[in-house]
Amino acid sequence: MAELKANDSSLPLRRDVKMLGNILGEILQYNGGLELFETVEKIRLKFKLLRESFEITIYEELKREISGLDPKMRKQVIRAFAVYFHLINIAEQNHRIRRRREYQLQEDATKQPGSIDNAILSLKEHKISAEVIKKVLEGMSLELVITAHPTEATKRSVLEIQKRIADLLKSLNNPLLAKKEREKIEGSLINEVAALWQTDELRDRKPTVIDEVRNGLYYFDHTLFDVLPEIHQEVEECLTDHYPEEPWDVPAFLRFGSWIGGDRDGNPFVTSDVTWETLMRHRKLVLKKYREVLVELMRRFSHSTTRVKVSEELIESVLNDERKYLPEDRRWTVAEELYRRKFAVMIERVRKIGEDESGYKGPEELLADLEMVRRSVYGHHPANRELKLMEKLISQVKLFGFHLATLDIRNHSGEHEEAITEILKKVRIVDDYKSLGEEEKQELLQGLLADPRPLLLLHEDYSKETQEMINVFQLIKKAHEEFGRQSISVYLVSMTQSVSDLLEVLVLAKEAGIYRLHADGTVESYLNVAPLLETIDDLTAGPKIIETLLNMPVYRNHLQMLGNRQEIMLGYSDGSKDGGTMTANWKLYKAQLEIHQMAREHDIRLKFFHGRGGSLGRGGGPLNRSLLSQPAETFGDGIKITEQGEVLSSRYLLEDIAYRSLEQATSTMLEVAAHVSTESEQEIRDDRFVRAIEEISAESLLKYQSLVFEDKDFLTYFNQATPLNEIGELNIGSRPMARKNSAKFENLRAIPWVFAWTQSRQLLPGWYAAGTGLESFAGKSEENLALLREMYEKWPFFRSTIDNLQMALMKADITTAREYAALVEDEEIRDRIFGNIEDEYNKTKNILLLITEDEELLEHSPNIRDSVKRRNPYVDPLNFIQVELIKELRKMDEPDEELMTQVLLTISGIAAGLRNTG
Repeated sequence: MAELKANDSSLPLRRDVKMLGNILGEILQYNGGLELFETVEKIRLKFKLLRESFEITIYEELKREISGLDPKMRKQVIRAFAVYFHLINIAEQNHRIRRRREYQLQEDATKQPGSIDNAILSLKEHKISAEVIKKVLEGMSLELVITAHPTEATKRSVLEIQKRIADLLKSLNNPLLAKKEREKIEGSLINEVAALWQTDELRDRKPTVIDEVRNGLYYFDHTLFDVLPEIHQEVEECLTDHYPEEPWDVPAFLRFGSWIGGDRDGNPFVTSDVTWETLMRHRKLVLKKYREVLVELMRRFSHSTTRVKVSEELIESVLNDERKYLPEDRRWTVAEELYRRKFAVMIERVRKIGEDESGYKGPEELLADLEMVRRSVYGHHPANRELKLMEKLISQVKLFGFHLATLDIRNHSGEHEEAITEILKKVRIVDDYKSLGEEEKQELLQGLLADPRPLLLLHEDYSKETQEMINVFQLIKKAHEEFGRQSISVYLVSMTQSVSDLLEVLVLAKEAGIYRLHADGTVESYLNVAPLLETIDDLTAGPKIIETLLNMPVYRNHLQMLGNRQEIMLGYSDGSKDGGTMTANWKLYKAQLEIHQMAREHDIRLKFFHGRGGSLGRGGGPLNRSLLSQPAETFGDGIKITEQGEVLSSRYLLEDIAYRSLEQATSTMLEVAAHVSTESEQEIRDDRFVRAIEEISAESLLKYQSLVFEDKDFLTYFNQATPLNEIGELNIGSRPMARKNSAKFENLRAIPWVFAWTQSRQLLPGWYAAGTGLESFAGKSEENLALLREMYEKWPFFRSTIDNLQMALMKADITTAREYAALVEDEEIRDRIFGNIEDEYNKTKNILLLITEDEELLEHSPNIRDSVKRRNPYVDPLNFIQVELIKELRKMDEPDEELMTQVLLTISGIAAGLRNTG
């Protein structure tokens, strides 16, 4: 199913693709006969021909062939193309691993761009001092938060087969393989591709929240637990290499958090009980991982006191701990093997955590024991030779504690308002809190926070919703006591539109004892209340909201207890859905600048939390490019980013890919933060750039809203020209598609909004209206076009924006999109709106090529461009089949289960083909 092209740097990739394609062809013939194989090949070759040179006769012939496929054959054809995408994805990941290995083999001759070693060498060459780097490391913070956003259309069992195929493919990279070894691996590959073909792609039910928790923990168990400490060790080793005169102790700057089991915004299945079960599973996994490493250390540390001298503190510790924690029948029996005796105690104490008093009370106690063992070992170990496994475990305990990953809690601002309204009515403070004006609300809430008396009545019956809200805050208090305060440290308020939205959460925290005002006026506060600014209006109002809070004594007292740190989340999805990608990106950038400056004036340190999705319409793209697109001066505040849906498997399923992705992010953070710390902030951004983007954004917003909000037929077009309703049947997430299960546009979640446009190859959220804004500005003068070219060259934010627009246009396809537009029943609506979309597509493409001065899109990113081109002939048939199936399905009075299954298979296949879909 694949062919080799001209000899070039991607030749090994093409060879892998060809081999996997041939294996798939063999599997197709075995399972479906020669007819299936020939049908798939004929369709593939014709679509490939169309991509090379469009011929209307071939195009119409293909449409007839696809519509005439026997239903049974059609299903097999869909599966063939979908499986092929999984194989292409694996081959491309293997090529990334191979390229990294090639750079490593070249040693000092060529350092890989984006590597930690290259970043630190760059700092050295730019004469960045060790003192500056140490200061940067102290303030540097990158937290990646995994979420269960429903865009991962691939089942866990399929992902596990993919991982096995990837491991086999990687082993073929070994140039020293004997012929028999290679044949054995190739045989195993055939077995795994056969298993992939014979495995159901679709889930038979929606996953529960605990299923999603289990899926998220898979990445910690298989990659992140090992990769995170390795990144930190690499930074320390490279700093020691390039700055050998300095002692280095790199702090934990890179962590992972989670929303899975804590994100209750619009998901009724995330209850306080589910959140508690999530925290228990987190702890269970991390303690299992510690026990495994301790058992391995115990196996390795066979040192005998007849050969080495151990420290007195270790001897004393072993004697005390054995007596205190270990019954005689569980002690290590060889008296001279002191390290093994100590590890036996440590393993038992880890096993007992959460069960009885003999367990470690907190990670600090385990860390103290590990460091004591380390001190003793280095007393007799060869100088300047690290004990890698021991050092790695110490790093792991610092990174993961006993909670594994900080769990964020998120809920909608309206839910808090409802609970506060009921509580205040019960205690007769105010009959209808909701109806108060914003200033009245603020005054009332400040008064409640300044009063140490509780509001909740002991034996009062509250509504189910309010009682669950109370339970959540009581759970947070209990979690702090059981798992430590790091287990839940942030409470996110979705759709923050006013100051009262945050004060309400603080009042609820007060009732649970998380926020406390003592009689002497002192305050305790252990929960960072973070606004989530999502819509264009919210982003515009955000700086004023934050300023009001920072001028409020009761809120400043709360922040003081948190080390004068405030977290602020920025939502990319709803802003883009509300105002288009160009305006949303600029409003997000601008809000960061204004809030950062304001916080600095109030001596508050911020952490911006970027709610990015995998798709281009939701702020997606490579992690390191996402970082570069932020205002450089905010790097010192700390950055937090969501990792959602299919991004998890594409970045963190394989250890080498996980390492490379996190290495690129780390090197970007290091370089930008270090350079910013030595330069004046005025040099980062030109005022001409800001004035230009303001003008472009305003024009783009008018264009976007004229279609999405002002055209009365737009929703009709969207519902009929995309598989939105069919996506709802795909069991990929526990959460409903819309808030309040409403059909209104404002309640439709941004994820299905983007997913539907992507499936139909229109990708409207990723690019629409940007062309009008850019062309309007560039068309006013030659100087303006020159300015846009200068912005693209010098301003990382603008370059990232333009490159993402190019990616969106590359993945969009107007010819295919026209087939989906044909699903719209009203001809006038179809022609008018699709005509608008097609005009804007062409306008956007033309202006992007003018700005970049390229002949074709993504000319400067050949790997990405070639990947998209490689996939297109295989995505096209799935799109055409999907359109035919939707036509049939929508004609029926009663749902047809087999037809719907085939539609869902096309959705899953297209998602695998286009990759960053949600």
